[in-house]
Amino acid sequence: MKAKTVLPAVAMTAVSMVLTLAVVVMWLGTAMPWGVALVVGLGIDGGWLATLAYERRLATQGDHSTPVTAVGWSFGLIATGVLVAHALTAEESTGAWLAVAWLPIAAKALWLVHSMWERTALTAGALTQIRGIQQEARDDAAVARARLRAQAGTEETRLTAVTQAGSRVARVQAKTAQTLSQAWSTLEAARSGEDTGRALTSVTTPVTPGVTPSWELPVWGPCEPVPALEPAPALTDTDLEWIVTDLINAEAQKGRSVSYREVATLFRAAGHSASETRLRSSWRRATGRSEDAA
Repeated sequence: MKAKTVLPAVAMTAVSMVLTLAVVVMWLGTAMPWGVALVVGLGIDGGWLATLAYERRLATQGDHSTPVTAVGWSFGLIATGVLVAHALTAEESTGAWLAVAWLPIAAKALWLVHSMWERTALTAGALTQIRGIQQEARDDAAVARARLRAQAGTEETRLTAVTQAGSRVARVQAKTAQTLSQAWSTLEAARSGEDTGRALTSVTTPVTPGVTPSWELPVWGPCEPVPALEPAPALTDTDLEWIVTDLINAEAQKGRSVSYREVATLFRAAGHSASETRLRSSWRRATGRSEDAA
C-alpha cells in the first residue's frame, strides 16, 4: 500500500526535475553560457530535492517543520514559474509547455498525500482487529434484527390467537344471552298468562296450603362484595406462656404429666395458632426445662 502513494510521487518529482533542468538550459542557454544555465537548473532541482529529503526525514521521525515545508513549496513554485515563463515566451508549442508546467506543484501535492497516508496508516494487526470489531458489530446487528423480527412474529401470532379466542367467547356469550332471553320470555309468559297462572296455583296449593304463591321472576343485578374477615391478632409471648401454663395445669389436675407434643396438640385443638419455635420457647419457660421432651 505504501508503494501506491510513494511511487507516483517519486516518478512525478523526477519528471519535474528533468523538465525544469531542460527548460532552464534551453531558455537561459541563449542568454548565457549553457554551463551557467545548467548550474541554475541544478540549483533549483537540488534545493527542491534537499528540502524534500529533509521533509521526509522529519516525517519518518514523526515530526514536522513549517519553515522547511515553506521552502520546499517555494522551490516548487519557482520551478513552476520557470516552466510557465518559458511556455509564454516560446514561439511554438505554447499550449504543450503550459500543459506540463503544473508538474512541480503536482509532485509536491503527491508528497503531501503520501505524508498524510503515513500519518494515518495502521499496522496489519490493528487492521485485523478493526475488521474483527466491524464484523462483530455487523453480527450483533443481524442477531438483533432477527430477534426483533422473531418477537414481532410471535406477538402477531399471540394477538391473532387472542383475537380469535375473544371472538369465540363473544359468540358464545351472545348465544347464551339469546337463550336466556328466550327462557326469560317463556317464564314471563307463563307467569303473566291467566290460564298458566291458575294451573300453577292449583298445583302448588296442595303442597303449600294456606300460602298464595307469588310467581315473581328473580331480578338480576350487581352484587355487593363481602368484606374480608380481618385476621386475628397474633399472640404475644406472654399470651402464649399463659395458655401453655393453663393447659399444663389443667392436665396436672387430672393427674397427668404432659409432654411438649401433647401440649402442642392441645394448643392447636383449642383453636390457637403460633409458630413452632415460639410455642416451644413458651413451653420451656412454663415448665422451666432447658431441653425438649417428646
